[in-house]
Amino acid sequence: MLNIKNEVLVRVYAVAALVLLVAVAIFMQLFRLTVTDAPKWEAKADSLYVKFVDAPSQRGNILADDGSLLATSLPFFDIHFDAKAEGLTDEIFNQQAVDSLAWLLSTYVDQQYTPGAWRDFLDTLRKSPPDTKGIRYVPIAKDFPYNKALIVKNFPIFREGRFKGGFIMEQTNRRERPFKLLAQRTIGYTREGALPVGLEGSFNNVLEGKEGKQLMIRVPGDIYIPVNDLAEIEPEAGDDVVTTLDINIQDVAENALLNACKTHNADHGCAIVMEVKTGKIRAMANIGRTPEGWWETYNYAVGERVEPGSMFKLPTFMAMMEAGELDNLDEKIPVYGGKVKIYDEELQDAEPHGMDSMSIKEVFARSSNVGTATLAMKFFKPNPAAFVEQIRDFGLDLPTNIELGGEEAPIIKNPKDPKSEWSGTSLPWMSIGYELLLTPLQMLTFYNAVANDGRMMKPYIVQRTERYGEVVKEFRPTVVKRSIASKSTLTRAKELLKLVVSKGTAHSIESPYFAIAGKTGTAQLNYHKFRASKGIRHQAGFCGFFPADNPVYSCIVVISEPERGGYHGAEVAAPVFRAIADKCFAMKADLHEPINKNDRPKLATAQLPTYDAGATEDLRKGLKWLGLDYYREPDLPEWSVITAERGDSLLIQHRTVPDKTIPSVIGMGLKDAIYLLENRGCRVRVQGVGKVRQQSLAPGTRANGNQICTLFLE
Repeated sequence: MLNIKNEVLVRVYAVAALVLLVAVAIFMQLFRLTVTDAPKWEAKADSLYVKFVDAPSQRGNILADDGSLLATSLPFFDIHFDAKAEGLTDEIFNQQAVDSLAWLLSTYVDQQYTPGAWRDFLDTLRKSPPDTKGIRYVPIAKDFPYNKALIVKNFPIFREGRFKGGFIMEQTNRRERPFKLLAQRTIGYTREGALPVGLEGSFNNVLEGKEGKQLMIRVPGDIYIPVNDLAEIEPEAGDDVVTTLDINIQDVAENALLNACKTHNADHGCAIVMEVKTGKIRAMANIGRTPEGWWETYNYAVGERVEPGSMFKLPTFMAMMEAGELDNLDEKIPVYGGKVKIYDEELQDAEPHGMDSMSIKEVFARSSNVGTATLAMKFFKPNPAAFVEQIRDFGLDLPTNIELGGEEAPIIKNPKDPKSEWSGTSLPWMSIGYELLLTPLQMLTFYNAVANDGRMMKPYIVQRTERYGEVVKEFRPTVVKRSIASKSTLTRAKELLKLVVSKGTAHSIESPYFAIAGKTGTAQLNYHKFRASKGIRHQAGFCGFFPADNPVYSCIVVISEPERGGYHGAEVAAPVFRAIADKCFAMKADLHEPINKNDRPKLATAQLPTYDAGATEDLRKGLKWLGLDYYREPDLPEWSVITAERGDSLLIQHRTVPDKTIPSVIGMGLKDAIYLLENRGCRVRVQGVGKVRQQSLAPGTRANGNQICTLFLE
């Protein structure tokens, strides 16, 4: 029994070893096929007779706020001819059909070739050997719109389709912008081998959709052509992206910015318009100078960090207010004639004025660097970190996180950070907008919060995505900070901003129709603590909101390196802001105060319809329609006259119209005057327009039936 048991165990072990060896062999073979020899078999697979390839999807649209198309994909078609199609017989390809096809191709596809040339070309293709390279994929037309491709599809021979007529039609999609260069950089692009840009890049996953599968067949020349016109697995179209852009405001902003850049021969500039209550970007314009002309070459509004210059004085003054200082804005402070030395560096005002002192209001309105730095040193020199902390509390150290790519975080120096290179002059220079970096959009977000009573909104440029008109995802206004400052600080800050436009550096853009609040900014780009250097370059800016008392839009304009016609913010950037604001005010009815908002004022005596005469009933109806109160004499006859009693009351009283003498028609309209005079036999002549102010025949003259009466109207 023991021997039998041992014999069984030996057999079991032998079978197990054999199975193990076979498994190892199979595993090694799989490893060789899938890893070692993978490139070889992949190459063989690529040379198969038939295979599936990716079929591109229809890219989604980018739309403006009102649904206008900013970017869309249009289908275009490339047409090829398979001269050796399996079902294309000589009977189909007969003399008459080829002649008709040749004439149609010459007439509607390519007129540089005659029908005879097309006929010879097609005949040569048909007679070529089957293995001739490219014979089964001959280009006929490229980039045809759908309606024209459909016409070609119905030509003789081609109408037989892919297999019997050799007709091959392939769709390609081309990105088109109906408004051409409008918001070019903001819309952006995606290109093979280049970084994606703008909304096209940021929302590429939403817009691109899902690719389908197209069955392709290999023909001589290692060319793959589609088996069918339609994909076997249909691609899924991308979703649409609906932006917050207003095409009218965008157009206004781009034109105003372009005109300014041309006028001042600037290097580049940007302008942004934001809706105060929501943070919606209504316009984002970028202009850059290139050898080929002016283009949107870069999104400066989002991606260019710059020293904001005097536009930063608003957060500086607000920081002092929040610290409990600047209680009396009428207080006089020294400005040292516009020059002051801080440690070893000299600080001076942009424009010489020779004044020894200014009120705090004047310092802000006139944008005094010396006055601003003096105040900042007075209140924050013992603890400069408190100033920086207050700036951070305003949210100025945070990026906006707008949907567009390329935004960089602000740079705000910190005396507590050894890497910040803080020095004794950092505080005064930061107070006037130097030694820190912000993008125009980040600066505007702060001003927008001031306009919005302290509530800081996240700027956003996409409000929803849609699929066939149905909302897929919606982006709503987002509050970043419920209040950046106290109500008292915000109220005084707004008053200072309005003062800049009414009496300060931006007085030239004051509007008689609506109030503007804002701050000019002029920064040197290649300065060293304001020491003059050769070839000084400047940056002009203006940031603010309108209407100032009930803000609807905030706006920033930044223009870099203007070379002529001035370089200050008031001369270069502020007029662009005013042009944008004027057009917005004209286009948007909600910016206008209703004319019937207040009680109707009482008309002055000169405006009342005094001494108007005519038929009594007509006068009464006219006054009632105008809503004017009046008194009347009792038992009025057919004709009456309106007079003013006590200067502000209207009275309808009797006017005598005798039957046999010339009546007074003074105050009457021409219709009534002619009626009365012609009934008394007078021939009437008229001079002027309006009511009768004078008549040639005196009232009371006896009517004899043969008189001429001239009426003088005005």
